[in-house]
Amino acid sequence: MKEVRRKRWVVGITGASGAIYGIRLVEELLEKDFEVHLIVTEAGWRVLKEELGWETARRAETLDRAFAEYAKRGKLIYHPNANIGASIASGSFRVEGMLIMPCSMGTLSSIAHGASNNLMARAADVMLKEGRKLLLVPRETPLHAIHLENMLTLARLGVRIVPAMPGFYYKPQSMDEMINFLVGKVLDNVDIEHDLYRRWGDEHNEQPASDHHRGD
Repeated sequence: MKEVRRKRWVVGITGASGAIYGIRLVEELLEKDFEVHLIVTEAGWRVLKEELGWETARRAETLDRAFAEYAKRGKLIYHPNANIGASIASGSFRVEGMLIMPCSMGTLSSIAHGASNNLMARAADVMLKEGRKLLLVPRETPLHAIHLENMLTLARLGVRIVPAMPGFYYKPQSMDEMINFLVGKVLDNVDIEHDLYRRWGDEHNEQPASDHHRGD
């Protein structure tokens, strides 16, 4: 009997501000029963400590506590960024794609130039060469020309660039709602259903086109 292939996603968290975005993304993927392969850069661990107060001395244990239920079931697999021989470094290891949230300009540059000098960049390079989904959430401002050119290079290769730009049309009432909005946008872009934010039109009875003002 043919074994059903596991639905896996690779998630990267880098040293850009906004580590909570990546953590919330991992939570959502795990809750939807995906297997998550997580990479955190050295700078990413520093941001987790500074922004969220995470203990970073024993990293695997920290993740086991943060995602206890899923870690016990083997749904969350942590890969040190230095482990270039990890399963996700090979194109023969099947995954749905890779999401880097947040993505620093340094990581973005490495991917744009094919510099597979760590597991994060190598895993992203595998997505490109295998034609799999790759989505980056850059979190930097202002942007200079090199940043923009690197994004354009990747966009031309089919990489989805989803900047960390919150929306306000749905009138968010908390930081949590703003975080969920961006995570929801990421899931939208890789065709994963969710109910993290209210969509435009959900609470608006829009008039039929024929009823609109003729002079508009």
